[in-house]
Amino acid sequence: MNINASIIDQRLTAMCEEIRERAKEELRITDDERLRSLSFIYLCVKTVLDLDSDAAFDCLTEGGGDFGVDAIHLSEEYDGEFTVTLFQGKYQRNLEGGSNFPESGIYALINAVRYLFDPGADLQHINDRLKARIEEARSLIRDGYIPQVRSLLCNNGLSWNQSGQEAIDRAEFGNQVVWEHVNHDRLVGIIQASKPVDETLQLTGRAIIEDMDFSRVLVGRVSVREVAALIERHGERLLERNIRRYLGLQGNRVNEAIQKTLKGPETSNFYFYNNGITLTCDKFAHNALQSGDYQVQIENLQIINGGQTCLTIHKTLKELKESGLSDPASRAYVLLRLYQLPKKNEDLVRQITYATNSQNPVELKDLKANDERQKRLEIDIEQLGYVYRRKRTDSGGKNDITSGATAEALLAVWRHAPHQAKFFTREHFGKLYETIFTQDLNGAQVITAILLYRIAENRRRRPSTEDPFFVRYGSCFIAMQMGRRLLRDLGVSLSGLTHQNFKEAVKLIEENGANYYSESVKDVKVALESLYGCGDDDILGHISIQQLSATFRRGDLIQILLKMEIPRA
Repeated sequence: MNINASIIDQRLTAMCEEIRERAKEELRITDDERLRSLSFIYLCVKTVLDLDSDAAFDCLTEGGGDFGVDAIHLSEEYDGEFTVTLFQGKYQRNLEGGSNFPESGIYALINAVRYLFDPGADLQHINDRLKARIEEARSLIRDGYIPQVRSLLCNNGLSWNQSGQEAIDRAEFGNQVVWEHVNHDRLVGIIQASKPVDETLQLTGRAIIEDMDFSRVLVGRVSVREVAALIERHGERLLERNIRRYLGLQGNRVNEAIQKTLKGPETSNFYFYNNGITLTCDKFAHNALQSGDYQVQIENLQIINGGQTCLTIHKTLKELKESGLSDPASRAYVLLRLYQLPKKNEDLVRQITYATNSQNPVELKDLKANDERQKRLEIDIEQLGYVYRRKRTDSGGKNDITSGATAEALLAVWRHAPHQAKFFTREHFGKLYETIFTQDLNGAQVITAILLYRIAENRRRRPSTEDPFFVRYGSCFIAMQMGRRLLRDLGVSLSGLTHQNFKEAVKLIEENGANYYSESVKDVKVALESLYGCGDDDILGHISIQQLSATFRRGDLIQILLKMEIPRA
């Protein structure tokens, strides 16, 4: 029995219970074997993409008409492109971990990639969950954005065999589609990321080592081969404090440039072209009697900046080795900065992490966790009987509220920017932070926004037979109108919603939430009819699903909705 396969199998037992009810309600999956397979995909999505439970389950599309796509995730648009991550899982009860990923699964995903991302292809016999995501992707394609597809083949065994690789090569998707294998070993490696890494690094040439205010600094040069070997041994465990996930090679120009330099004639200039890597540790030691070429012993090593560089180096050198091509990397070096920081000074670590990563706001919510407004909300919300999780690493519970969900709910419900709630998540803790988390924001406003937003989101995930199809795209717009109805019944403006009338607000949501939702759906329907000049019940008879998806990415409907009078109950 493979120990890592056994660890994942045990974890799936808990995962099955975690998603059992939602799997039954949303995916009509009740069979224990199918549930276990679904739990495996859920675990892969949650772990690889680092998503919370709701977001991970929302990606699942397994069932009839899934085109071999068991889960799908769309990133935001960035620099004219967006990333689509496709998952296909093959889970076996055999825990030896010796079976290859089946060719049939590869063929299915190849056909899915070829068919699903062609806006002109007719989508028949496809389940609604997958259809909603694919039409969202197609609407982006029609708007001129280029999809970069990441196909993740997941199993509790070995990667695909040579025949599977030949099938991928014959597909001729080029650099637009990347294929990755995810199995028990990779999952366990990510899950164990918090385990400290103690290592020895071989530097090249001279280095500068200096003591500074109870800390130590080493600046030196390290071979890219040493970097690749480090990643090979420890992988994601080195990136616990790094606020960016690996963006991959395809569709990421910086990483593509790194790879091109390593493979090309200018590899000796890599040191000058790259910004280097920054690492922190609890302690490092070296032989100070040497003049250079130090072997540095390091305790609790972490990469806080340069994770993209390190992982791209590892991937590139691995590809060169597997292809049998000449390896020019022996002449390539990278700048290394190693900081030995006081163990108890986590704030300094966060400040360094922020300073070295602030050019990319993808995970700024982690860096804003200690902002005074976040701390104040945590106290205020706790006094109202809920728990505010301002840190992404905090565990969650039924009455817990995460900072990411809070930002979405506030933008949709109280800031009247529902399109930014869903499609501008990269900026929630960046350019939109001051708009969302205003100085006068209080816990009562946060909780009520979350409660209303959850109603709309739950119906988006599990629409009833009476719900029009646009609820799969317009939940944020619906939540905005629900907020207006709540304030109407409370008889106050937003500033008047405080701890003093919080219990009354919660009671109104519990008693009238369903009615708020149904009336707000009618508002959005009327707004759509007004926008597109149609007067009947069949919105989709006048616009395509792709147009519908694009409409909710823009703000066209907002002013129409805000001009609607909310009648007294």
